[in-house]
Amino acid sequence: MERGCYPLDVPKLRVGVIFGGCSTEHEVSVVSATTVLGALDPSRYEPILIGVDHNGGWYAATQEAGLAPEGIFESREAVPVVPAVSPRLELLGQDRRPAIDPPPDVVFPIIHGRGGEDGSLQGLLELAGVPYVGAGVTASAVAMDKALTKGVLSHAGLPILPWMDIPRPQALGAADSLLEKVEQKVGFPAFVKPANTGSSVGVHRVEDRSALREALRDAVRYDLRALVEPAVDAREIECSVLGGREPEASVPGEIVPDRSFYDYE
Repeated sequence: MERGCYPLDVPKLRVGVIFGGCSTEHEVSVVSATTVLGALDPSRYEPILIGVDHNGGWYAATQEAGLAPEGIFESREAVPVVPAVSPRLELLGQDRRPAIDPPPDVVFPIIHGRGGEDGSLQGLLELAGVPYVGAGVTASAVAMDKALTKGVLSHAGLPILPWMDIPRPQALGAADSLLEKVEQKVGFPAFVKPANTGSSVGVHRVEDRSALREALRDAVRYDLRALVEPAVDAREIECSVLGGREPEASVPGEIVPDRSFYDYE
Protein backbone atom coordinates (compact mmCIF):
# COMPACT_ATOMS: atom_id res chain seq x y z
CA MET A 1 0.00 0.00 0.00
CA GLU A 2 1.33 3.44 -0.86
CA ARG A 3 1.92 5.94 1.92
CA GLY A 4 -1.12 8.15 2.29
CA CYS A 5 -3.61 5.55 1.01
CA TYR A 6 -5.96 4.05 3.60
CA PRO A 7 -8.66 1.36 3.37
CA LEU A 8 -12.14 2.80 3.39
CA ASP A 9 -13.51 0.13 5.73
CA VAL A 10 -11.11 0.89 8.62
CA PRO A 11 -13.07 2.52 11.50
CA LYS A 12 -12.01 5.96 12.55
CA LEU A 13 -9.65 6.15 15.50
CA ARG A 14 -11.29 7.91 18.43
CA VAL A 15 -8.82 10.54 19.63
CA GLY A 16 -9.31 12.11 23.04
CA VAL A 17 -7.85 15.62 23.31
CA ILE A 18 -7.44 16.56 26.98
CA PHE A 19 -6.84 20.27 27.57
CA GLY A 20 -7.36 23.15 29.98
CA GLY A 21 -6.40 22.27 33.53
CA CYS A 22 -5.95 24.05 36.85
CA SER A 23 -2.53 25.52 36.16
CA THR A 24 -1.68 29.07 35.12
CA GLU A 25 -1.16 27.73 31.59
CA HIS A 26 -4.89 26.94 31.12
CA GLU A 27 -5.53 29.42 28.31
CA VAL A 28 -2.34 28.43 26.49
CA SER A 29 -3.49 24.81 26.63
CA VAL A 30 -6.82 25.72 25.03
CA VAL A 31 -4.98 27.34 22.12
CA SER A 32 -2.78 24.24 21.72
CA ALA A 33 -5.83 21.97 21.68
CA THR A 34 -7.39 24.10 18.95
CA THR A 35 -4.23 23.62 16.87
CA VAL A 36 -4.28 19.84 17.38
CA LEU A 37 -7.92 19.57 16.39
CA GLY A 38 -7.29 21.59 13.26
CA ALA A 39 -4.53 19.18 12.24
CA LEU A 40 -6.53 15.96 12.69
CA ASP A 41 -7.76 14.43 9.43
CA PRO A 42 -11.56 14.05 9.89
CA SER A 43 -11.61 11.16 7.42
CA ARG A 44 -9.34 9.12 9.70
CA TYR A 45 -9.96 10.41 13.23
CA GLU A 46 -12.98 11.11 15.42
CA PRO A 47 -12.00 13.74 18.00
CA ILE A 48 -13.35 13.71 21.54
CA LEU A 49 -12.94 17.00 23.38
CA ILE A 50 -12.09 16.53 27.06
CA GLY A 51 -11.75 19.83 28.89
CA VAL A 52 -10.59 20.35 32.47
CA ASP A 53 -11.71 23.66 33.98
CA HIS A 54 -9.82 25.89 36.41
CA ASN A 55 -11.32 24.05 39.38
CA GLY A 56 -10.47 20.57 38.13
CA GLY A 57 -13.91 19.68 36.72
CA TRP A 58 -13.91 17.50 33.60
CA TYR A 59 -16.22 18.03 30.59
CA ALA A 60 -16.46 15.97 27.44
CA ALA A 61 -18.09 16.22 24.03
CA THR A 62 -17.64 14.53 20.69
CA GLN A 63 -16.73 16.62 17.66
CA GLU A 64 -20.29 16.04 16.41
CA ALA A 65 -21.37 18.76 18.86
CA GLY A 66 -19.43 21.25 16.76
CA LEU A 67 -17.68 22.74 19.77
CA ALA A 68 -14.33 24.47 19.83
CA PRO A 69 -12.09 23.94 22.89
CA GLU A 70 -12.70 27.42 24.27
CA GLY A 71 -16.46 26.81 24.34
CA ILE A 72 -16.62 23.41 26.00
CA PHE A 73 -16.78 24.75 29.56
CA GLU A 74 -19.88 26.83 28.89
CA SER A 75 -21.82 24.71 26.41
CA ARG A 76 -24.83 22.55 27.19
CA GLU A 77 -23.53 20.11 24.61
CA ALA A 78 -20.59 19.28 26.88
CA VAL A 79 -21.29 16.68 29.56
CA PRO A 80 -19.72 16.91 33.04
CA VAL A 81 -17.76 13.69 33.49
CA VAL A 82 -15.57 11.89 35.98
CA PRO A 83 -12.53 10.02 34.63
CA ALA A 84 -12.48 6.38 35.70
CA VAL A 85 -9.59 3.96 35.34
CA SER A 86 -10.90 0.67 34.04
CA PRO A 87 -9.52 -1.50 31.25
CA ARG A 88 -9.78 1.80 29.37
CA LEU A 89 -10.24 5.47 30.20
CA GLU A 90 -13.97 5.72 30.92
CA LEU A 91 -15.67 9.12 31.07
CA LEU A 92 -18.62 8.66 33.42
CA GLY A 93 -21.61 10.97 33.67
CA GLN A 94 -23.52 11.90 36.80
CA ASP A 95 -25.41 8.60 36.66
CA ARG A 96 -22.04 6.77 36.75
CA ARG A 97 -22.66 5.43 33.27
CA PRO A 98 -20.31 6.10 30.34
CA ALA A 99 -21.10 9.55 28.95
CA ILE A 100 -18.83 8.99 25.94
CA ASP A 101 -19.17 5.53 24.47
CA PRO A 102 -16.99 4.00 23.24
CA PRO A 103 -14.12 5.70 25.11
CA PRO A 104 -11.04 7.14 23.35
CA ASP A 105 -8.67 4.76 21.59
CA VAL A 106 -5.75 7.14 22.07
CA VAL A 107 -5.23 10.41 23.93
CA PHE A 108 -3.46 13.69 23.23
CA PRO A 109 -2.61 15.10 26.70
CA ILE A 110 -2.49 18.82 25.89
CA ILE A 111 -2.74 20.22 29.44
CA HIS A 112 0.22 22.53 30.08
CA GLY A 113 1.93 22.94 33.42
CA ARG A 114 1.02 20.99 36.54
CA GLY A 115 -1.49 18.23 36.10
CA GLY A 116 -0.55 17.75 32.47
CA GLU A 117 3.13 18.00 31.67
CA ASP A 118 4.47 16.79 35.01
CA GLY A 119 3.74 13.07 34.61
CA SER A 120 0.53 13.02 36.67
CA LEU A 121 -1.83 12.86 33.68
CA GLN A 122 0.51 10.41 31.96
CA GLY A 123 0.32 8.20 35.06
CA LEU A 124 -3.50 8.22 34.90
CA LEU A 125 -3.38 7.19 31.25
CA GLU A 126 -0.85 4.46 32.04
CA LEU A 127 -3.17 3.05 34.72
CA ALA A 128 -6.06 3.18 32.27
CA GLY A 129 -4.02 1.29 29.69
CA VAL A 130 -4.78 3.83 26.97
CA PRO A 131 -2.07 4.85 24.48
CA TYR A 132 -1.13 8.50 24.55
CA VAL A 133 1.03 10.96 22.65
CA GLY A 134 4.22 12.42 24.08
CA ALA A 135 6.76 11.54 26.75
CA GLY A 136 6.11 9.00 29.50
CA VAL A 137 5.77 9.51 33.25
CA THR A 138 9.45 9.73 34.17
CA ALA A 139 10.55 11.95 31.28
CA SER A 140 7.55 14.25 31.80
CA ALA A 141 8.24 14.66 35.52
CA VAL A 142 11.95 15.35 35.02
CA ALA A 143 11.50 17.74 32.10
CA MET A 144 8.75 19.69 33.86
CA ASP A 145 11.12 20.61 36.70
CA LYS A 146 13.69 22.88 35.04
CA ALA A 147 16.15 22.69 37.92
CA LEU A 148 15.91 18.90 38.02
CA THR A 149 16.40 18.77 34.26
CA LYS A 150 19.58 20.83 34.51
CA GLY A 151 20.87 18.58 37.28
CA VAL A 152 20.26 15.47 35.18
CA LEU A 153 21.92 16.99 32.12
CA SER A 154 24.89 18.15 34.14
CA HIS A 155 25.30 14.71 35.74
CA ALA A 156 25.28 13.18 32.25
CA GLY A 157 28.18 15.41 31.26
CA LEU A 158 26.26 17.60 28.83
CA PRO A 159 27.34 21.24 28.59
CA ILE A 160 24.81 23.63 30.15
CA LEU A 161 24.82 27.29 31.05
CA PRO A 162 25.37 28.44 34.65
CA TRP A 163 22.16 28.53 36.67
CA MET A 164 20.80 28.95 40.17
CA ASP A 165 17.86 27.27 41.88
CA ILE A 166 16.52 29.59 44.59
CA PRO A 167 13.95 28.40 47.20
CA ARG A 168 10.91 30.57 47.90
CA PRO A 169 12.02 31.94 51.32
CA GLN A 170 15.30 33.25 49.89
CA ALA A 171 13.58 34.56 46.75
CA LEU A 172 10.99 36.46 48.78
CA GLY A 173 13.68 37.97 50.98
CA ALA A 174 15.92 38.77 47.99
CA ALA A 175 18.81 39.84 50.21
CA ASP A 176 21.58 41.91 48.68
CA SER A 177 24.00 39.03 49.26
CA LEU A 178 21.78 36.72 47.17
CA LEU A 179 21.47 39.25 44.37
CA GLU A 180 25.24 39.71 44.33
CA LYS A 181 25.75 35.94 44.14
CA VAL A 182 23.33 35.70 41.20
CA GLU A 183 25.11 38.53 39.43
CA GLN A 184 28.49 36.87 39.90
CA LYS A 185 27.41 33.37 38.86
CA VAL A 186 24.78 34.08 36.19
CA GLY A 187 25.24 37.71 35.22
CA PHE A 188 22.95 40.09 33.33
CA PRO A 189 20.84 40.01 31.30
CA ALA A 190 19.20 36.95 32.83
CA PHE A 191 15.91 35.10 32.81
CA VAL A 192 13.99 34.36 35.99
CA LYS A 193 11.21 31.81 35.96
CA PRO A 194 9.28 29.42 38.21
CA ALA A 195 11.25 26.17 38.30
CA ASN A 196 8.29 23.82 37.98
CA THR A 197 5.60 25.45 35.86
CA GLY A 198 5.14 26.22 32.18
CA SER A 199 7.25 28.54 30.07
CA SER A 200 5.33 31.82 30.01
CA VAL A 201 3.61 32.83 33.27
CA GLY A 202 5.95 34.31 35.85
CA VAL A 203 8.89 34.53 33.42
CA HIS A 204 10.95 37.73 33.36
CA ARG A 205 14.02 39.00 31.57
CA VAL A 206 16.05 41.17 33.95
CA GLU A 207 18.86 43.62 33.28
CA ASP A 208 19.91 44.66 36.82
CA ARG A 209 19.59 43.84 40.52
CA SER A 210 16.45 45.89 41.03
CA ALA A 211 14.57 44.00 38.32
CA LEU A 212 16.03 40.73 39.59
CA ARG A 213 14.60 41.29 43.07
CA GLU A 214 11.08 41.89 41.74
CA ALA A 215 11.29 38.99 39.28
CA LEU A 216 12.32 36.53 42.00
CA ARG A 217 9.39 37.55 44.16
CA ASP A 218 6.97 37.17 41.27
CA ALA A 219 8.35 33.80 40.10
CA VAL A 220 7.78 32.14 43.48
CA ARG A 221 4.14 33.18 43.40
CA TYR A 222 3.72 30.21 41.05
CA ASP A 223 6.18 27.67 42.47
CA LEU A 224 8.29 26.86 45.52
CA ARG A 225 11.53 27.64 43.66
CA ALA A 226 12.79 30.15 41.14
CA LEU A 227 15.32 29.37 38.43
CA VAL A 228 17.77 31.99 37.17
CA GLU A 229 19.84 31.50 34.02
CA PRO A 230 21.64 33.75 31.52
CA ALA A 231 19.83 35.32 28.58
CA VAL A 232 21.50 34.03 25.43
CA ASP A 233 21.43 35.58 21.99
CA ALA A 234 20.99 32.35 20.03
CA ARG A 235 18.79 30.61 17.50
CA GLU A 236 15.99 28.38 18.80
CA ILE A 237 15.83 25.07 16.96
CA GLU A 238 13.20 22.43 17.71
CA CYS A 239 13.06 18.81 16.60
CA SER A 240 10.31 16.30 17.34
CA VAL A 241 11.12 12.63 17.82
CA LEU A 242 8.61 9.84 17.18
CA GLY A 243 8.87 6.24 18.29
CA GLY A 244 10.35 4.42 21.25
CA ARG A 245 13.02 1.78 20.72
CA GLU A 246 13.48 2.90 17.13
CA PRO A 247 13.07 6.69 17.30
CA GLU A 248 12.70 8.75 14.15
CA ALA A 249 13.54 12.45 14.15
CA SER A 250 11.47 14.97 12.25
CA VAL A 251 12.83 17.76 10.12
CA PRO A 252 14.22 20.46 12.46
CA GLY A 253 12.29 23.70 12.68
CA GLU A 254 13.33 27.15 13.85
CA ILE A 255 11.28 29.49 16.01
CA VAL A 256 11.81 33.05 14.77
CA PRO A 257 10.17 35.70 16.99
CA ASP A 258 8.85 38.83 15.35
CA ARG A 259 9.42 41.03 18.41
CA SER A 260 11.50 41.23 21.56
CA PHE A 261 10.71 39.46 24.83
CA TYR A 262 9.60 42.74 26.39
CA ASP A 263 6.89 43.16 23.73
CA TYR A 264 5.29 39.87 24.83
CA GLU A 265 4.96 40.91 28.44
